[in-house]
Amino acid sequence: MNQTAQPEIRHEQPAVEDYLALRQEAGLSPMSAEGAAVGLPNSMFAVTLYEEGLLVGMGRVIGDGGCFYQVTDIAVKPSCQGRGLGKIIMREIRAYLEQVPERAYISLIADGEAARLYAQFGFKPVMPDSQGMYLPR
Repeated sequence: MNQTAQPEIRHEQPAVEDYLALRQEAGLSPMSAEGAAVGLPNSMFAVTLYEEGLLVGMGRVIGDGGCFYQVTDIAVKPSCQGRGLGKIIMREIRAYLEQVPERAYISLIADGEAARLYAQFGFKPVMPDSQGMYLPR
């Protein structure tokens, strides 16, 4: 892959197979093909980055379209990390979020060092007032 050229930015969801593969390669939790086939088309907003026709980065916004929005699936192919692709993804997502209704609650779950990236785009920790939780399945 061309390590110096800017990737092609698309505002579209990735293909299910590409989505699942990038999540796995980037170290995100696995999802089912059935779930991805239902969930991806229901994205409020999606951004994908391609180099030479290959998916190298992605991010999505999910939610109800009025009160609640969650940033999710931020992933960059490990061989492409360190080149600012995460910032490109977040810049596109942040621009989309500027259009949502005032006072909508916008959230994300930051894993590890990713919190530093998200802070650059205005996201703040909710602790100690709140804490993220999930239902193990």
